[in-house]
Amino acid sequence: MSSRTSPISQPITIRRAVARDAKRLTRLVRGSGAYEGKYAAAVAGYRVGPDYVEAHRAFVAVGADEHGGRVLGFYSLVLAPPELDLLFVADEAQGRGIGGLLVAHMQSEARAAGLDRVRVVSHLPAEDFYHRVGAVRTGTASANPPAVPWDRPEFEFRIPSA
Repeated sequence: MSSRTSPISQPITIRRAVARDAKRLTRLVRGSGAYEGKYAAAVAGYRVGPDYVEAHRAFVAVGADEHGGRVLGFYSLVLAPPELDLLFVADEAQGRGIGGLLVAHMQSEARAAGLDRVRVVSHLPAEDFYHRVGAVRTGTASANPPAVPWDRPEFEFRIPSA
């Protein structure tokens, strides 16, 4: 069984991101295999700065390992207007349920903040993922050249009250 499809075999902790995580989050975004080829321009100069981490509800999934915990993925929830701004899972950790854990955590945070819906403008290769984790397609976000010269699927998570 390859590591890409192996279930989670190590404990995963989801914690609030801190400013010192910013460089690792930037590397995760820029190194994402989902943004290779024609999609590379969308993340080429992208930076998740310490200011962004401090200003938003950003959370990281950390795996316990010999290096004291490796960031396997992260997300950022913006409250006003409600939007899942970023969600990335390290390429080598995909297919192991980490994205689903991050989405469930995001939904819990959204519920605690009193939100009933959270919008997502998806990257085209992530469309199937959002379907699998329960997001509902609501439309299409128009291209935003030069960085994003293609239309993108728009989704919504409906957040049931507790």
